[in-house]
Amino acid sequence: MVKKIPTIKEIAKRLNVSVSTVSRALHDHPSIGLRTRMQVKQVAKEINYEPNQAAIFFKQGKTFTLGVILPNLQEQYFSIAINGIEKLAIENNYNVLISQSHDDPKKEKQIVETMRRNRVDGIIVSVSKTSGDYTHFQELEQFNIPVVFFDRAPEMPNAISVTCSLKKSTVAMVDLFVKKGIKRIGFINGPGAISLTQERADGYREGLIKNKLKEEKELIVQTDLTTIGTEKAIGKLLALKKLPGAVIAFNDYVALDAIRYARKEGLKINKDIFFGSYANLPIIRYLDDPPIVSVEQFPFEQAEKATDILLQLINRKENNLTNLPQKIVLEGELVLHEE
Repeated sequence: MVKKIPTIKEIAKRLNVSVSTVSRALHDHPSIGLRTRMQVKQVAKEINYEPNQAAIFFKQGKTFTLGVILPNLQEQYFSIAINGIEKLAIENNYNVLISQSHDDPKKEKQIVETMRRNRVDGIIVSVSKTSGDYTHFQELEQFNIPVVFFDRAPEMPNAISVTCSLKKSTVAMVDLFVKKGIKRIGFINGPGAISLTQERADGYREGLIKNKLKEEKELIVQTDLTTIGTEKAIGKLLALKKLPGAVIAFNDYVALDAIRYARKEGLKINKDIFFGSYANLPIIRYLDDPPIVSVEQFPFEQAEKATDILLQLINRKENNLTNLPQKIVLEGELVLHEE
């Protein structure tokens, strides 16, 4: 036999008071005397009464749930970001609903639709590497569901985002290799749909100009961020008659795939060829032959700040907020891994 769920009607019947009196007593309304409040709470405890959260959420117009859409949680970078989101969400009594787009724009769109139907209060997103159409995010405005992008932010009008600037750190990376006497620097960039792809490229070119080095098209290759795509990219660089002395890779994962390929080709890492990358993942410090430099992009801080802004947007009316920053940009920081 299914046990009946206790209700406030049962409490009201036991104490011979109205349902509205019980409801106010449970919420410590000042119109209800202390004795009645204590009696109501005692009976509620005895019958294991629990408030109907769905009804409460409906009345408040909130579900106290944040939607989070990330490319792939297998990437440590995004796992670190989740910690930043959950930290602030828990502190503010919010639940977090996490979904992975797996870098598939169609799946990303489906997730947005599902989260909309389930009435999340707001969404935090790092977009798919091949996303180009962002109407599914723009349409959320008519449902009063705010969106904040972090790390991978789209070039979209009025998009609110938290990102990390990589231009200066890329210039600094080129400087580092030049100081080591390396003047032939390869560059493995990522998909063009990712905004930071262009920023990396701009920094690379500015670094070459600063050090009076000629830009050579054959030294610039691209990966779709898959292992196969990276192997093809590094393969092109290693097939050149004159090998690059260093390679700047799109991120640590790309660098690791490129390093493995170079090692298979008989090259000694950090002797015959050096690597630099982005993200500065914790795993790097445990490798025997890591990239000698990686750019810290602060995923925890980016995600935490994005969550803070989203919560402010959700509670904008309650807090009487008028202006919030539309774009927050952190500065990447070079981290050396040389012994």
